[in-house]
Amino acid sequence: MEATPLSGLGLSPARRYLPQARRQEAEVAPIVSVRKLRKSYKTGFEALKGVSLDIHKGEILALLGPNGAGKTTLISTICGITNPTSGSVRVGGYDVVRDWRAARSLIGLVPQEISLESFEKVADLVRFSRGLFGKPPNPAHIEKILKQLSLWDKRDARIMTLSGGMKRRVLIAKALSHEPRILFLDEPTAGVDVELRRDMWQVVNDLRASGVTIILTTHYIEEAEAIADRVGVIAKGEILLVEDKAELMARMGRKELRIELAQPLETVPEALAAWSLRIGANGRSLVYDYDTRAERTGITSLLNAMRDAGLVMTDLDTEQSSLEDIFVGLVKEHA
Repeated sequence: MEATPLSGLGLSPARRYLPQARRQEAEVAPIVSVRKLRKSYKTGFEALKGVSLDIHKGEILALLGPNGAGKTTLISTICGITNPTSGSVRVGGYDVVRDWRAARSLIGLVPQEISLESFEKVADLVRFSRGLFGKPPNPAHIEKILKQLSLWDKRDARIMTLSGGMKRRVLIAKALSHEPRILFLDEPTAGVDVELRRDMWQVVNDLRASGVTIILTTHYIEEAEAIADRVGVIAKGEILLVEDKAELMARMGRKELRIELAQPLETVPEALAAWSLRIGANGRSLVYDYDTRAERTGITSLLNAMRDAGLVMTDLDTEQSSLEDIFVGLVKEHA
């Protein structure tokens, strides 16, 4: 992956020519660093409770959590929209409170709520957003974004004439207008059409390939499972875990063995009680949950015990726990 030049991060000439050791350190440092972040309100409600989180350059981090977990508050604080009660956030090395302008210039944000100027034209609005960040005009970049999001044919349409899904596309185009190095997507595909979701994930893949860091919150856990590099789970203002997706599923995932039977059962034979089996639909299957991390799964001894008990097996099938299963289990534990 091609490294982003320091000049592209808005650094002064004096800071571009760092010693090699410090340049290497900067390359491995997290692009977003959150430390002991707290956000509380006058009512006493604490939306964030000492959150610490590192986000690395070029990754896709999916942030999962139930409604009210603190996802939007965390994103808003990182983006400088909400001031923290305590703790710190650094984006590209910039403190989001002291150096808010430099930090914000690195960020693109697609919020949950659709709020657009109704009488503006699509292309004008996207160009204006680019100008707000001090970027020079770049018609080719604006055209590329609008085409990627299937908005090119609507470039001269006024916002008020667009459908909800098209307005969501405009929000995404605005967030990408100034070529951010970090993109926050707060429920970007909630309640939108399948075509937009497909277009959105293609854009996300293209951005990741170019080195853009993407932080995604979503209710569609299958999307996180398909596209994320790491998964974070937040509940009641606390980060429960942040882990590589594949490692998380291997560590916490369980497998289910379904054994189809030639003859139906009403109860599990006493000889098989040690395996905590469940009877499947119509009594024609036995279901066995086992831990993939265990030294022994117990499957071989189970099959031998079934044979000794006179049960005839017709088929076997296994199913891995999904990310949704893991997420639901974590949140229940923290409830």
